[in-house]
Amino acid sequence: MVKILFFARLREAMGCAEMEIAWNGDGSVNDVKDLICQQLPQAKAVFEQGKVLCAVNQDMVKAEHAVLDGDEIAFFPPVTGG
Repeated sequence: MVKILFFARLREAMGCAEMEIAWNGDGSVNDVKDLICQQLPQAKAVFEQGKVLCAVNQDMVKAEHAVLDGDEIAFFPPVTGG
């Protein structure tokens, strides 16, 4: 299993703050996104509409990063300061 967290506008767009997905430990963040899209129909539009950042176990990663069973994956929009 992997734990998925959604933050800020992504939480509202997905309709949930978190979810868990069965995971065999073979794949990348992109593969996790595909599984999310299978379970949440609105996810495809969310991921396609703009830049979404990702962290695995609280470390920023790229979409090709390998995901292991038990990882925590967080998706969030870019943050701006001011």
